[in-house]
Amino acid sequence: METEEVIRPGFEDAIRTRRSIRRYLQTPVPKELVFRLLDLAARAPSNSNTQPWNVYVLTGRAKEALSAAIVDAHRHRRSEHSEEYAHDARKPLEPYQSRRRDFGARLYGRLNIEYSENPQRDAQIARNYQFFGAPVGLIFTLRRELGLGSWVDLGMFMQTLMLAARGHGLDTCAQVSFAKYHRLIKPRLAIDEAEIVVCGMALGHADPAAPENDGWMPRLSAREFARFFD
Repeated sequence: METEEVIRPGFEDAIRTRRSIRRYLQTPVPKELVFRLLDLAARAPSNSNTQPWNVYVLTGRAKEALSAAIVDAHRHRRSEHSEEYAHDARKPLEPYQSRRRDFGARLYGRLNIEYSENPQRDAQIARNYQFFGAPVGLIFTLRRELGLGSWVDLGMFMQTLMLAARGHGLDTCAQVSFAKYHRLIKPRLAIDEAEIVVCGMALGHADPAAPENDGWMPRLSAREFARFFD
């Protein structure tokens, strides 16, 4: 007996409207809602139910203090800091490098900033460390002994969190940029040295008037990246 297909337009809307937001309103996000979103994200799959993720949530003065410390380091001592893991390929690979250039040209084009080294672009990069003005910032870590499978698990957890946020009318931006400043982050959040700072995330209400939030990044269609075998 065939089962009738169940269409859930609300969930599909959450997927279609999720995007990386880079300027937020100051509208507060209640702490209980943050806990609810994290509880929903915890339903994400993980290998053998290991649930390897750790999350550190920042709001108010704690967020502002961490942001100020990282912005200062970014402006004056960035060469002293580096990630604990390789986020990118050691050598530029196509077509990924071209997609990154296209992304940068689109984003900075919306802001009328030249996509090259200049003070305006550097100021925009520094806004990463202020969580783009979002009222909630999150830092995600993993134990350094864990294998690549746990990194996949964390990715699924984060994606579930981002979709849960959209389902509640909120927006997010995953930010690998925080990984570079782990030496500043760990002591301020009492993070054990056994953990690797993987990335951060901004969470809040998107500013609809901000030019950096205007428009969408292109996506390949399934027919361009998927192969079917019958």
